[in-house]
Amino acid sequence: MQALLDILKEPIVLKILKTLLWVLGVVILIIFLRKMAKKRITNLNYRYNIQKTIEMVGYFLIVMIILLSFTFSNLKDYTVIIGLFTAGIAFTLQELILSVAGSFYIFVLRLYKPGDRIELNNIRGDVIDINTMYTTIMEIGEWVSTDNYSGRIVKISNSFVFKGPIKNYSMDFHFLWDEIVVMITYGSDLELAQKIILKDALGLISEYTEKSKKEWKGMVDRYYIENATLDPTIAIKLTSNWIELNLRYVTDYRLRRTMKHQLFEKIEKSIAATNGKVSIASTTIQLIKIPEVEVRMKS
Repeated sequence: MQALLDILKEPIVLKILKTLLWVLGVVILIIFLRKMAKKRITNLNYRYNIQKTIEMVGYFLIVMIILLSFTFSNLKDYTVIIGLFTAGIAFTLQELILSVAGSFYIFVLRLYKPGDRIELNNIRGDVIDINTMYTTIMEIGEWVSTDNYSGRIVKISNSFVFKGPIKNYSMDFHFLWDEIVVMITYGSDLELAQKIILKDALGLISEYTEKSKKEWKGMVDRYYIENATLDPTIAIKLTSNWIELNLRYVTDYRLRRTMKHQLFEKIEKSIAATNGKVSIASTTIQLIKIPEVEVRMKS
């Protein structure tokens, strides 16, 4: 017993015991706070995040207690450990820090705002919320065609604004250039086909064209960019099977799919009304002649 008491009087042993008591106190506090969170918080997601946060803070406190107890003994050394500890936190939580910095970056530079359609980290959709950690997007595309909603809500860390390009469909110019290809047969009236396509296009998108011209003027004044053509245009391409008429036009970024449908529907009806002067092309196989076969019967 006397030997045990003598050992307990040693400074290093006392320091170890004090450290163990502090560590035990932190562990008990972690367990207590986790149980309190489990009882008081019903939302599973919030409960999980809070419990993980309690664990992380507790582990950092334990590491700090051990380092302060055995490694350093004066104020200068404490300053060093605090610096190292801060650097460790910065390295461990770099994604968190980048996300918070990214949120300020988004708001200050107006990269995008709720309601914009963007593509970030290869995910396209409409922004429905921005907070200090995440950008929430209603996804479009994936297993559904063109610009329809998939139904999935995607949360993307704000740190991705520093890691890759941000494609904004509606930041300063709320319109997009789109194209459709109409294929007609050789022998069709090419000039008539062009007139039909341009007439139908102008009838449907004239409103968007006028609005886009006003917005594009503001783009030219603000950015170093050329004054582009916003009226519908047609480019002709000759292939081995048919003539391709490529119609390029401007439309609202939210109505790209609808506009394509309306254009194809109207152009098809107008071509059908030409009574064969213009014909829609399709892949066909023409047999010119069946080769003759000579059969000889031998008894």
